[in-house]
Amino acid sequence: MFVLAVFLFSCSKTDEKKETVNVQQLNQQFIGAWNSRNSAQLDTLLAEDAHFVQGEVHYSGRGEVSQKWVRETMGTIENLRIFPVSSGADENIAFEGGTFTVDVIPSDRQLPRGEGEGNFLLLWKKNDKGLWKLHYAQLEDHPVQVKQ
Repeated sequence: MFVLAVFLFSCSKTDEKKETVNVQQLNQQFIGAWNSRNSAQLDTLLAEDAHFVQGEVHYSGRGEVSQKWVRETMGTIENLRIFPVSSGADENIAFEGGTFTVDVIPSDRQLPRGEGEGNFLLLWKKNDKGLWKLHYAQLEDHPVQVKQ
């Protein structure tokens, strides 16, 4: 009888449906906060051990990523849009990659606005409290073009 109970219990454990996250919703939270210039909300979405990579630039930790990527970049671009090509998720990790576009605000208002585009990868991980946090962001951007 004990063997039968152990067998049934182990079968029910492996048959349980593991819940995955909707990575598109996570990314839309991030994009919405970015486009509304809500740096406080962006801070809450970043993991303690967040990483940001763009070319030779690499920032590590929520404080550095928040200051050097989010706060220093937020005033220079607007209207961030992503166009996913690939995504995936399990119960602990979710990712999405594709292309992005942004409107680039010139530092001198006499200069024309620009359009930026490139490739992105956003990787989310579930933390110890069960909350999804942006762990890794990588951007590969092309030279900015004058907006027509």
